Amino acid sequence: MEEFQVKNIGLAPQGNLQIEWAAKHMPVLNIIKQRFREEKPLQGQTIAACLHVTKETAVLIKVLLAGGAKVALCGSNPLSTQDDVAAALADGGVHVYAWRGQNTEDYYKCIEKVLEYNPTITMDDGADVVGMLHSKRQDLIQNIIGGSEETTTGVVRLKAMEQDGSLKYPIIAVNDAYTKYLFDNRYGTGQSTIDGILRATSILLAGKNFVVGGYGWCSRGIAMRAQGMGANVIVTEVKPIRALEAVMNGLRVMPMSEAAPIGDIFVTATGNLNVLRKEHMQKMKDGAIMCNSGHFNVELSIPDLESMSKSKRTIRPNMVQYTTQDDRHLYLLAEGRLVNLAAAEGHPSEVMDMSFANQALCAEYVAKTPKLQPKVYVVPKEIDEKIAELKLQSMGIQIDELTEEQKKYLSTWEMGTT
Repeated sequence: MEEFQVKNIGLAPQGNLQIEWAAKHMPVLNIIKQRFREEKPLQGQTIAACLHVTKETAVLIKVLLAGGAKVALCGSNPLSTQDDVAAALADGGVHVYAWRGQNTEDYYKCIEKVLEYNPTITMDDGADVVGMLHSKRQDLIQNIIGGSEETTTGVVRLKAMEQDGSLKYPIIAVNDAYTKYLFDNRYGTGQSTIDGILRATSILLAGKNFVVGGYGWCSRGIAMRAQGMGANVIVTEVKPIRALEAVMNGLRVMPMSEAAPIGDIFVTATGNLNVLRKEHMQKMKDGAIMCNSGHFNVELSIPDLESMSKSKRTIRPNMVQYTTQDDRHLYLLAEGRLVNLAAAEGHPSEVMDMSFANQALCAEYVAKTPKLQPKVYVVPKEIDEKIAELKLQSMGIQIDELTEEQKKYLSTWEMGTT
């Protein structure tokens, strides 16, 4: 089998510069790497990772290698791979199977190639490795001691597998760690999604009606950043508590059917399918822009858009203009895939520092914790808090500690209120 498959190995020097830049802004991972290099907690483990192949991911891979692991990596999205980074990793001995612009067949073939390394730990961004293991390569599951999942969408899929009894090995839901979703999902997705939209369109956000599908942590971040840019933010939701929160945050809340005729920009980030579909697209104004920041490209019904259009053409990189039967122009960004990764560079390194620290420490936890049951687990509290502590330390920020009197007060009922 080929040791790697990338677009152009000659891009490695450029990729190494990108990785170097990211590493300078990922101090928590650098601290973990130093310890891993000394202790080798992943010695003897083979990690099959299906992640966005970016400069930040490369820093994580180097940490895992420092810990003694063998790593095989494929991309978790056909448009998110940074080809120079993939080349740099391959040139450094990592088994990388990823290039930007893969078709669906290539995408799944690369997952198959990664699994040929007979992994003991999986690391997922969307649960596609887990899905393939359980559907096509069940013969490999007996060797796997555990895995991790980094996305909301993937955790939803894995919890469904656990619920119906089909999950065959333990998974740690990295996405559900406080040091992941409160920062990566909110601040990372918020900033990088706006970055992707602006790179693809070069439009002014101020004064635009900006429609956000959903109000989970990713959508909160997108709405917050769009509002900060001067957009008039509208939120659509199916959950009453989240809808109420959006209202209390000063946002307009309405059904998508009402938002469709007035929206200028539409962004979905729900983890569900067909959030934007024909009934909405038929109502959109001429010039409406659509994009997705959820993990998979099913949130926008591209088949519906194709069926109601008589022509399409690429206007700018990552922007396709669809001309509808009634001569309106609707614009789709990044083929409906993750606009923040396909049209930009994904989350800033500083926020991925915490997310990938969770990945590294959870891989160590899995390696050191035998006989976990085949369930979806939360990230251990001590890992979550340690990452926050290290991040604050790297920022030069100190916090208070409880006094002995305060500890006693919080641990007993006898002191009362007087």
